[in-house]
Amino acid sequence: MPKFILFVFLLVSSWVSRAQVTLNVTLPANTPQSDSIYAAGNFNNWNPKSAAHRLEKEGSVYKLTLAAGTGVAEFKFTRGTWASVEATAAGNYIPNRTFTYTPNLNLNLSVAGWEDKKVGGGTGSTALANVKIISDTFWMPQLQRKRRVWIYLPNDYASSSKMYPVMYMQDGQNLFDNLTSFSGEWGIDETMSDMEKNGYSGCIVVGIDNGGAQRINEYSPFVNPTYGGGQGEAYASFLVQTLKPFIDKNYRSLPDRNNTLIGGSSMGAYIAAYAIVQYPEVFSRAAIFSPAYWFSDSLFQLMRSTTISEPIRIYQVSGSNESSSMVPLMVRCDSLLGAEGHALNDRKVVVKQDGAHSEWFWKREFPAAFNWLLLPATQIDKALVQKLQTETKVYPNPAQDVFSIKAVEAMDSIQLIDKMGIVVYGKILNQASTRIDVSDFARGNYIILVHAKGVYYTKKVTLD
Repeated sequence: MPKFILFVFLLVSSWVSRAQVTLNVTLPANTPQSDSIYAAGNFNNWNPKSAAHRLEKEGSVYKLTLAAGTGVAEFKFTRGTWASVEATAAGNYIPNRTFTYTPNLNLNLSVAGWEDKKVGGGTGSTALANVKIISDTFWMPQLQRKRRVWIYLPNDYASSSKMYPVMYMQDGQNLFDNLTSFSGEWGIDETMSDMEKNGYSGCIVVGIDNGGAQRINEYSPFVNPTYGGGQGEAYASFLVQTLKPFIDKNYRSLPDRNNTLIGGSSMGAYIAAYAIVQYPEVFSRAAIFSPAYWFSDSLFQLMRSTTISEPIRIYQVSGSNESSSMVPLMVRCDSLLGAEGHALNDRKVVVKQDGAHSEWFWKREFPAAFNWLLLPATQIDKALVQKLQTETKVYPNPAQDVFSIKAVEAMDSIQLIDKMGIVVYGKILNQASTRIDVSDFARGNYIILVHAKGVYYTKKVTLD
């Protein structure tokens, strides 16, 4: 090897070595000797039992060397589950640990206690009395595994004969109880209870625990070659075919689609978005918090190829700095839903400057999302949409430099949306025909989204 290349190789190797982060951890006396210790954080999608992030014991200290990275890392130590996550010495919740990636970083840390080793024998639960665990071992036949399922019942459930809407939420261990959450609870029960005290008629909320190491696999129907996935269709089928029928049979639910909601955060938001697209006859409203749309483009392809014939309402919210792709992908999702003809009033994208990929942020934003979802969806005049689509002409098609669009009714506006769901052209109109210069646009297939007579409808055009 030439000396210069050898020098560069050694220099890069030395830099990579220095850029790694080493965690040195001491544990409390009540740590079971047979338990393994893991680091779970945004560097491994918060997997509480990642084999690649298991600490090795060296004398009285546990150690882990993390791969080089950039920015700020958030993490906690666990004994393999979020029920056995680190805590204060008394066993109470603590916020995430953080560090900024810098070369040659050595962190000497100590764990004060564990949430499942609460001092004094108290439960430490923060869940209201009307939160129950339906089962710790609810059978999921589509996945051949068991899961804990929670339910929140409205304040007047026991004293009335009312029937209620139902919202299905992912990551159930984080919704109601600090004791089981890994980074603070959402306070869904307190939020709902307070709304009811102020006049809201009530909603049942069902929380399904994530599958720990199976979380990513279950929350995506599509496979990411690095992170997994592929069991999401089975999970969504469990919600639709097993869990919802159980809830409708055993509780006073309003079972129709207009009263069935779904929601989640991160990968939980990803599967919620998939569920409302795949099962619009079951779910009519979705609360999408900091969605992990980056996981696979296949969800957008599904949106593009699926006609959602029923009106839906979808609320998307994230922080502006969660990741560089977060907001653009939310906007892309919104555009694709618009291209399917869903009314602008039924789609909302909210971006908060101080938002973070964290439970505290989703807890804060939940009330606004839920209240917006309660508003009635815009009913689609299917006959009018069909008439306008059929009678509107696009020519020439395929087109090269220019194409025309001619309708029988005056068009209020048109947008041109590319295969990525990005709006590449828009124009306000008050006329039945127009010409569009596309000489500078990339060749390929586009959707033309037209607004006229109070409805949205689509046409397609190909640029050669």
